[in-house]
Amino acid sequence: MAFDAFSRRNFLKTAAGAGLVATIPGTEVVAQGGLKILKSRCDQAIETIDPGWRLGTVDDNIMRSVWQGLISVVPGESWNWEKQLATEVVQETPTRIRFEMKKGVMWSGGFGEITAEDVKFSYERIANPDNKMAYRTDWEKLDRVEITGTHSGIIHLKAPFMPLWLSTLPAGSGLVLPKKAMESKGITKITTDPLAYSGPYRIKTMEPRRLIVLERNPDWKGERPAYDEIHYIVVLDANAAEIAYEAGELDMTHLPIASVARLQKKMPAKSKLVVKPSLAYWWLGMQMEDGPFKDIRVRQAVQYGLDVDMVLDAAFFGVATRSTGIIAPGLIGHRPKNQIEKPDVAKAKQLLAAAGFPNGFKTDIGVRNSAEFVNAAQAVAASLANIGIQADVRTFDTGAQKALAGDKGGKWKEMGLHIVRFSMQPDPSWATAWFVTEQIGEWNWERFSNPEFDKLHQSLTSELDEKKRDEGYRRMQDLMEASGAYVFLTHGVNALVHRDTVAPALSPDAQRQFWNRFKPA
Repeated sequence: MAFDAFSRRNFLKTAAGAGLVATIPGTEVVAQGGLKILKSRCDQAIETIDPGWRLGTVDDNIMRSVWQGLISVVPGESWNWEKQLATEVVQETPTRIRFEMKKGVMWSGGFGEITAEDVKFSYERIANPDNKMAYRTDWEKLDRVEITGTHSGIIHLKAPFMPLWLSTLPAGSGLVLPKKAMESKGITKITTDPLAYSGPYRIKTMEPRRLIVLERNPDWKGERPAYDEIHYIVVLDANAAEIAYEAGELDMTHLPIASVARLQKKMPAKSKLVVKPSLAYWWLGMQMEDGPFKDIRVRQAVQYGLDVDMVLDAAFFGVATRSTGIIAPGLIGHRPKNQIEKPDVAKAKQLLAAAGFPNGFKTDIGVRNSAEFVNAAQAVAASLANIGIQADVRTFDTGAQKALAGDKGGKWKEMGLHIVRFSMQPDPSWATAWFVTEQIGEWNWERFSNPEFDKLHQSLTSELDEKKRDEGYRRMQDLMEASGAYVFLTHGVNALVHRDTVAPALSPDAQRQFWNRFKPA
């Protein structure tokens, strides 16, 4: 598609017709109301803002704006945390964390003060295996939260848990939810209604597939946010989001990787570009329980047949480099190289013939309905055509692919190949957590199951020796590649463009937005 030729008028007409955005508020909203409004792109429809069921960073951005945790990530250049609801939080032993909380911090809606009861309720509900929450691994080593006073308690762990301070307490799974509000309304899973607020913003408008508007929470006692409202505008396609930005309909947006090289040469007027190394990971996966990919020889044929460097050049114009696993450079467990480093078309064809497909076969590549995913899938299809596999690109709206993978009636059998990108926290366990056996039907779309992998994941989160952790996580990625179900593609980069009138507050990888810390430049 040639997006560059679109005018602002054509963008609004075409995007709305394609279901990418509906009517987007323009700058006149600011003029009429006299409000300071920040307009940011949301790249998925919002389905839930429950910490235990969140889909990724898009709903995480909202959750951190309407609730608080004991601690929070500090925006900036390095991964650090700061106290939020806590006045003190101390790890007294490897399995005992004592905390004291601020007094007088209130829930909205008449649900009273935020107390240690809310902390206990929030963390134990995620850890409870009966609840089967998607993010239960964030609290998998939690034994219990002991309440020692109205605003104090002790987090007891079954064993040391290394990710606690990097990817659990300061992230979505560390947010504190309103126990009284949930119990009084009989709510066990939050969808898009927070029920009660404790953060700097509250939801003014919630149209999950179109627009989410946050406004200042009048009960917030912390530093006053610079912006009166945050308009989180749903634009599913990355290229369409760039057009919306250039048309003045967004103040900031994450960009497709393919746009980086061009924008580094020529930027839109009065704009700034942020490019950060990404912790996220892209891969080509194969559902390994049914269909042709049930045969490991077919999966290995894909691994040998796919020219990953060609795919990255074609889809991302050389900006993205090939990855060696799901753990990024700089993190414990990063592998120096892949087991299969270069394509071998002849070997791939031999494997297909041995598996009973001497002439290849037809299949689908499932991807999110966004240009950067579609471009990558088309490049993969072109490469696999060289070994006789004819792959048609099949696009999915937000959540639909996950729903297919988890369908209890067996529709997961329709999945063959898929290209996926998962966001990441700065601990290797956050990469491996989604590929354990119990995640089959949730995030483990390949239906990969390996007892050694599962055992390593459990043990390494409690391992205090960094060398052993590093060796263990490398081994886990070796097991993934040896299964044939994975071709690791790239970590890419996180690129974001914003108005030069905005001083953003971002996580070190530029993935998460801390809207209450944004300032006019």
